Amino acid sequence: MPSRPASPAPTGAPGAAATAYKAGKYLVFRLGTESYGVSILGIQEIRFYEPPTRIAGSPPHVLGVFDLRGASIPVIDLRACLGLAPHFDAGTVTVVANPDGRQTVGLVVDSVSDVVELEAGHFRQMPSLGEQGSTPYVSGLASTTQEGLERTLLLLDLPRLLTAHVPRA
Repeated sequence: MPSRPASPAPTGAPGAAATAYKAGKYLVFRLGTESYGVSILGIQEIRFYEPPTRIAGSPPHVLGVFDLRGASIPVIDLRACLGLAPHFDAGTVTVVANPDGRQTVGLVVDSVSDVVELEAGHFRQMPSLGEQGSTPYVSGLASTTQEGLERTLLLLDLPRLLTAHVPRA
């Protein structure tokens, strides 16, 4: 099914540009009790988490690097980027992504649950959370049904998050 633009939705950050959602497939992963979604485009692979090689002096959200077919890939703790407490267990995975075509990164998430097909009617605008409730990397919401239960996905603006948190090579 070809992608088609859906209605624009504000990013939740004051003065931020609107994001046009595109119908298509979204990878769903969990951080804590919340489900997040990112476009499947740019997702390269999903790996079991292995502690990366730590680099002294790197920011706290940069966990280190790992080797991917001869390339050193930075590993980013997505929880830290979103202001959540760190958490690692047997279900933790690394999502290897290159959403903007510039740099491949590993994103550490609690778990990956599925891939969903989102249509234009699934997308909802991010509500205003007031001055103190800015959500610069959550660009909107999507409603889906899984096993008869409705769930809300927090849609991440992955290119924007990576621009802010990943040192460019």
